[in-house]
Amino acid sequence: MPIAPDVVLGKDVQVFQPDLVNLYGCRVGNGTKIGAFVEIQKNVAIGARCKVSSHSFVCEGVTIEDEVFVGHHVVFINDRYPCATADDGQLQTETDWEVVPTRVKRGASLGSGAVIMCGVTIGQAALVGAGAVVISDVPDGATVAGVPARVVGAAKDHKEKP
Repeated sequence: MPIAPDVVLGKDVQVFQPDLVNLYGCRVGNGTKIGAFVEIQKNVAIGARCKVSSHSFVCEGVTIEDEVFVGHHVVFINDRYPCATADDGQLQTETDWEVVPTRVKRGASLGSGAVIMCGVTIGQAALVGAGAVVISDVPDGATVAGVPARVVGAAKDHKEKP
């Protein structure tokens, strides 16, 4: 059951090779395209006309606005201090930690292999370079690159969104 019955898909959503994706408890907006080997977890909202490329992982707590490009093998993180077990040595459950939300604003582009730490906002029409590790907010229209990601310029040829 790669696409769970609780997934809300907008009009004209394209899921390439639906038997090779894992979607559950999420919402995907109109006209969005999702590649193979993508996992989108519960409580994720993806806007309209987005592209989520193959092998990407979008974890609980992530909001992706309209017209965002997510390159191949982009990974989101939703826990600053992940642990396998609680203080008593038992495996952690959902009640043992708190999801830290992340937001990607309209028209942003995330390059292949980027890692997005929880609790950040990636600005409107921003560009995250391939392989960047984003640990802090990215301003609207900025281009960031590196580990950790730093502003290296303005996003080229971005269009202002109404």
